[in-house]
Amino acid sequence: MSAFSTQALAQSKAVTGRVTDAITGEGMPGVTVHLKETSTAAPTDEQGNYSINVPAGGGTLVFTFIGYLNKEVTVGSQSTINVSLASDSKTLNEVVVVAYGTADPATYTGSVTQIGAEKLAQRPVTNITNAIAGQAPGVQVSAGSGQPGSGPDIRIRGFSSVNYANDPLYVVDGVPYTAGLSNLNTEDIASISVLKDAASTALYGSRATNGVVMITTKKGKKDRVQVNLRALQGVSSRAIPEYERVNAYEYYPLMWEAYRNSLVSATVTRAQASQRATADIKGLLGYNPFNVPNNQIVLQDGTLNPDAQLLWEDDLDWEKALTRDGSRSDYTVSFNGGSEKSDYYVSLGYLNEKGYLIKSDFERFSGRMNVNTNLTNWFKAGVNINYTLTNSNQANTGSSTGFVNPFFFSRGIGPIYPIYQHDPATGAYVLDANGERVYDLGGSSPTMTRPVYPGRHIVAETEWNNYLYRRNVFGGRTYGEITFLKDFKLTANFAADITNYEEQTYENTQVGDGAPAGRAGRVLYNLTSYTANQLLNYNRTLAGVHTVDALLGHENYSRSRDYLSGSKSGEVIADNTELQNFSTINNFNTYLQEHRIESYFGRANYTFNDKYTVSASYRRDGSSRFYKDVRWGSFWSVGGSWRLDQETFFTKPNWVDMVKLRSSYGQVGNENLENGDGSQYYAWQALYTLGQNNAAEPGFSQATLGNRGLVWEKNNSFDAGIEFALLKNRLNGSAEYFKRTSEDLLFEVQLPLSSGVANRIENVGAMYNQGVELRLAGDIIKTDAFTWNLDVNWTTFKNKITKLPYPELVSGTKKLKVGEDLQAFWLREYYGVDPENGNALYRAITYNEANSKIIGSDTVTWNANNGRFHYAGTAIPKFSGGFTNTFSFKGITLSALVTYSVGGKFYDGQYATLMNHGTYGGAMHKDMLDRWQNPGDITDVPKLQVGNTANLAAASDRWLVDASYLNFRSVSLSYNIPAPLTTRLKLRNVNIFATGENLALVSKRKGMNVAQTFSGTTSAVYVPARVLSLGLNLSL
Repeated sequence: MSAFSTQALAQSKAVTGRVTDAITGEGMPGVTVHLKETSTAAPTDEQGNYSINVPAGGGTLVFTFIGYLNKEVTVGSQSTINVSLASDSKTLNEVVVVAYGTADPATYTGSVTQIGAEKLAQRPVTNITNAIAGQAPGVQVSAGSGQPGSGPDIRIRGFSSVNYANDPLYVVDGVPYTAGLSNLNTEDIASISVLKDAASTALYGSRATNGVVMITTKKGKKDRVQVNLRALQGVSSRAIPEYERVNAYEYYPLMWEAYRNSLVSATVTRAQASQRATADIKGLLGYNPFNVPNNQIVLQDGTLNPDAQLLWEDDLDWEKALTRDGSRSDYTVSFNGGSEKSDYYVSLGYLNEKGYLIKSDFERFSGRMNVNTNLTNWFKAGVNINYTLTNSNQANTGSSTGFVNPFFFSRGIGPIYPIYQHDPATGAYVLDANGERVYDLGGSSPTMTRPVYPGRHIVAETEWNNYLYRRNVFGGRTYGEITFLKDFKLTANFAADITNYEEQTYENTQVGDGAPAGRAGRVLYNLTSYTANQLLNYNRTLAGVHTVDALLGHENYSRSRDYLSGSKSGEVIADNTELQNFSTINNFNTYLQEHRIESYFGRANYTFNDKYTVSASYRRDGSSRFYKDVRWGSFWSVGGSWRLDQETFFTKPNWVDMVKLRSSYGQVGNENLENGDGSQYYAWQALYTLGQNNAAEPGFSQATLGNRGLVWEKNNSFDAGIEFALLKNRLNGSAEYFKRTSEDLLFEVQLPLSSGVANRIENVGAMYNQGVELRLAGDIIKTDAFTWNLDVNWTTFKNKITKLPYPELVSGTKKLKVGEDLQAFWLREYYGVDPENGNALYRAITYNEANSKIIGSDTVTWNANNGRFHYAGTAIPKFSGGFTNTFSFKGITLSALVTYSVGGKFYDGQYATLMNHGTYGGAMHKDMLDRWQNPGDITDVPKLQVGNTANLAAASDRWLVDASYLNFRSVSLSYNIPAPLTTRLKLRNVNIFATGENLALVSKRKGMNVAQTFSGTTSAVYVPARVLSLGLNLSL
């Protein structure tokens, strides 16, 4: 026997290697390396290294670790075998974060999508909401703003309110969060859970109508001490190009033609009008940028003088003058570790994001400490503290049609107006006493006066004005947890979020809204929220088949906003923007808003034999936003799930691993009545406006009439779905149907004049959303060396209004009406261009001999006031979603996330403005080159005619376009440095990567920001940024 053992030992060999995580590249301690069909096994050490003896003839090694897919490798002649383990798509989220706790997804009755830290690790996002796009079915994410530090809007399963907030409730580490998500460091986040149905959201009661986004921060890992460094350095630029506009050589003849056509009449021939247009056009446009006389710029045949050359061709690009090469620096160092009794996570972060628009940036310093400890075998406590300081300069893009908006101004100014002053004769730059170029404010010379945006200059205003914002944010969560009688757990939680906000504005004395006196303003406010709750949990399994999980809780929530603002004008000393340096008080305002909610809630889950689960939850909320007699409301849900694959009668094919059916129904609410001026914050009581003084006599006026019967908007939610896992968990997915019915929707209802106010808020509306969600994820190709993983989601839904206070409500491009959807467009029906005279034609309301004609069986009109309106489609897409492709090959990983939307309509108001030629000096779109010019021309662009644009360019379905798009949201390429090299460097892991955000948006029209809003309309906002970064993840 001894001889046999010696012989076997002599015929074996040692195989060594390292096991790493396929996503992060980190070494994995505790992985079992097992020689197949033997009892020989070895674990990996803290760095993921292992050594095992195998027969000289080879064998097969099996690598196993909880939560990861097993991997088998044939040894053959190899003596070093490095492997990476992929997370098991089924067991990765063995626990999902839900309201006031966690849940087992195998039996959970609610609808939740969880996004793990591995999907966030290489995303250069400042606001965490950007990382949700395309990751969860049923969730729409707008394009957002390119302003550094800003984030997009999110909608979960459609729209629940007509006039009030549709944003989800954000919960950070179990507590509603009000401090702004840009204050959170993405590297600190462990997971994001999106709760979508009543079973998952009902425990948040009156704040859960729009769904809940739960963000959980990282904790320390036990039995290891680890230092992580994450560094990203990148550049940013404009992600969506500007609209295509005509240049200076094309512009002058077009404006000449628009003026000429306006002159033609019964007494003025076309030839006479052309002669006059040639003589007058420079005077109308104000500037002659060419080297030819003013009356010879455009010839009488409408063509540009062939000798005309631009005098200041290098000074016409306003967009270029407003933009720069943006940059993004993001660094985080973190420490985590733990023992059997305690764990800790500490991080420090720094972010500096310089926008591609001048005077726009965002700087953030962040720190977090999360410590948990078992003080005894029955008492556990912890504290999670974070502090963030942010400083930002923001371009003034708040007013989408204001002269101070860089995108509005640079897009709308004609291509003949220079940024700097020039000699009218030679085109030479005008210099000041210091030899510096002088800005052209549009009226710098008697011979050159700009008719568009006179006295304004967006480059000068952006450079000379200041809009500075500073936030100090402190957040703290602490808890104590007592375990008693084995199955009970009592937890007391307390949380505070405190934001100190300061806004400093300055508008210069030379040009713009502040001129000539100069103007400065300050805004200071403290936003403080406190949450205290007490939770009693019970969890027990009886006889191995009966599992009971119950929760009882009480919670107090308090939020206050202490606000002060003021502004002064009359600057005394230049370059001093403190209020004391200004002589005249323009306004001074203070207020205090307080909001409180007290709640009692409970939840009970019962599971039998891991097959059948029933659940129920209930919450009773009392809100200070409603009158004392009606401020308490009840919110609830019931749900059930059935693991069909666990049934003995279910003949499960060997390729089916799991099948779960689930359904839920319940009611949640929306008590968010905040609006811009705060007048509806206390909508149940009458409010008064102070400061309505008569000379020296103080006075006030009634602003609102309260409604003591006002209650929260309600949402009844039904959900039914199936979840499955196939092919040994290689493929998993889900399909869901949902219907969300909103009632008691809030509208402003008109009141009699005798009431003293115009209207008051009442609960008088209703609508519903219903739709289907699909998700499929898995490994399409999987070998020892190569893996292709695909994750696809798809959503479709419809919206319908069922009750309104009036038969119809028209607002802008929409008309609300029972039976129609919230985002349905109500517009004139554009018929086309009359080939005889170039007029724009619309389907007519009635025949009027003065402005109508009959074409075939159609009655049409060229008078927009007689144009017939109709429902012209909806902004809601037919379907939308996202898909992620991930390719892994020997330490190299390529991942690409693409979001898409198909169908729906988009009203391109920015394009419509560029197609409106009614303003001398306004820019024009390239499509103007295809306008009607002569009788018989066939085109869809009407003639140019100053003074008739109300008819030629009226709001109509002419400006509607297909809203479909394909957005290449995120692409990353990463490489894990081989284990032998990192081991020699005494590092656990080194991962280098390159990543890009917002790489391209493919849509119907160049320049159109089709994903800007959910309403299908656009404005001149800060266009999203494209970010290209190089990064490093390093672990010690």
